[in-house]
Amino acid sequence: METISHTSQAKPNYLNADYGLKSWLLTTDHKRIGILYLISISVFFVLGGFFAMLIRLELLTPAGDLVLADTYNKLFTMHGVVMIFLFLLPAIPSVFGNFLVPMMVGAKDLAFPKLNLASWYIFMIGAGFIMYSVITGGLDTGWTFYTPYSTTYSNSNVVAAALGVFITGFSSIFTGLNIIVTVHRMRAPGLTWRRLPLFIWAHYATSVIMVLGTPVLAVTIVLVALERLFHFGIFDARYGGDPLLFQHLFWFYSHPAVYIMILPAMGVISECIACFSRKRVFGYDFVAMSSIAIAVLGFLVWAHHMYVAGISTYAALIFSLLTFFVAIPSAVKVFNWTATLYKGSITFETPMLYVFAFIGLFTIGGLTGVFLAAVGIDLHVTDTYFVVAHFHYVMVGGTVTAFLAALHFWWPKMTGKMYPENFSKASALLVFIGFNLTFFPQFLLGYLGMPRRYHAYPAEFQVLNVLSTAGASILAVGFLMPMIYLAWSLQYGKDAGDNPWHAAGLEWKTSSPPPTFNFDETPTVTWEAYNYDEIDAPGGPTHNKGVEVAG
Repeated sequence: METISHTSQAKPNYLNADYGLKSWLLTTDHKRIGILYLISISVFFVLGGFFAMLIRLELLTPAGDLVLADTYNKLFTMHGVVMIFLFLLPAIPSVFGNFLVPMMVGAKDLAFPKLNLASWYIFMIGAGFIMYSVITGGLDTGWTFYTPYSTTYSNSNVVAAALGVFITGFSSIFTGLNIIVTVHRMRAPGLTWRRLPLFIWAHYATSVIMVLGTPVLAVTIVLVALERLFHFGIFDARYGGDPLLFQHLFWFYSHPAVYIMILPAMGVISECIACFSRKRVFGYDFVAMSSIAIAVLGFLVWAHHMYVAGISTYAALIFSLLTFFVAIPSAVKVFNWTATLYKGSITFETPMLYVFAFIGLFTIGGLTGVFLAAVGIDLHVTDTYFVVAHFHYVMVGGTVTAFLAALHFWWPKMTGKMYPENFSKASALLVFIGFNLTFFPQFLLGYLGMPRRYHAYPAEFQVLNVLSTAGASILAVGFLMPMIYLAWSLQYGKDAGDNPWHAAGLEWKTSSPPPTFNFDETPTVTWEAYNYDEIDAPGGPTHNKGVEVAG
């Protein structure tokens, strides 16, 4: 296998080239911009988690004795808005997509570096408007902004929040455009489409959704603000509008948005499974094409959110069938990952623990999504805690565990430092246990009929709610631990070396941290993706079963 020349550790890299704050705020280096996104979304994650903590404390007892109903409405709304628009949507594409895509394709930067910096500023401006709505009394519409409540009846700061969501949408569009052009036009010589890492395939498919779907949400949210301000007859039936039109427009974007959150997560899982089982991903072509299939089919299933909204029975049956179809490419990935593990030389480093958590939790989330696709079951559990549990098994059990897998997998590359492995494994275990204890009881609550978005509930539901709140406490500890030991590792962590996992991929052929422009010379790729048979062959970079890990 060809060896790639890279800048040595002694030469400037993106971390030590210039320590000035101004240099970071005006940087066009894709790696620094990825770090700026990481810092930003981490702050919003903590804020969203604080709102979640208050929600769970309220639900510890049946009576609404911690906050008033109106305050509770604002808590679950702000939790949803912050977590979805300011954490989940940008978490992997904007952080790891920014940081890794150019290196993975052998480029020195993204296609439009200045547009990339602008996307972060736009994200922060939009986040500022959302935070303004939070600190000036909060938002109480639910994160879905359903009309007519959002346009007519809500007394909260809907316009500021809507404007914030509208602005952050442009950040997603610019990031998606940058990734699409970079993958098409800036791949290294020899890096054909069938040699691309599956991480790139996943981000390419995600970027297509960003570019095509986000404008629909942006226009819809603007229409809500205009109707609220000027009483246009768009959604308000009193002026000739159609209240259901909002739901059609909102979910046309928001169901594909689920895949903006989950497709990059699937790309992360493919990279980690290949590395820690020392095998090429089984059925590489099918896994790659399943990403494209998810992106396409995701636009065809929006109305399964509207079975109880008054759509016709025939339309409901069609959307039910289409929703069953969209589950197939996701199942292709899960089965192919499982086949990759078969007879692999598996090691259990922290990223791999999060991979196993992802597979288990996302599978439960996906299967319960099939339940919700069935019209008869959906009619029973719509707007109950069953939906809350399903959504969190996909979003937290899927996206957040994959985000943590990515953070632990590429942290040595990003910083040049290893983290304490024992603490990181303990954290992964706490996240898995705490998550299941938090959200699995909510499936039971929903099936038994407990509606979501109520701050008080019948006493017979208390035991399951106490379990859920106890699990949330464990989950919070699991999330806080990485913030502590990763920050600790920056100062005290063991030097990681350029490739501590002996992983395949161009990003591992640069120094850690990477040099400012990634490569001294544009690499030429002459090998297939995930060529672990060559890497581990006698005489290769490593031929041991395990990988060297800092303790």
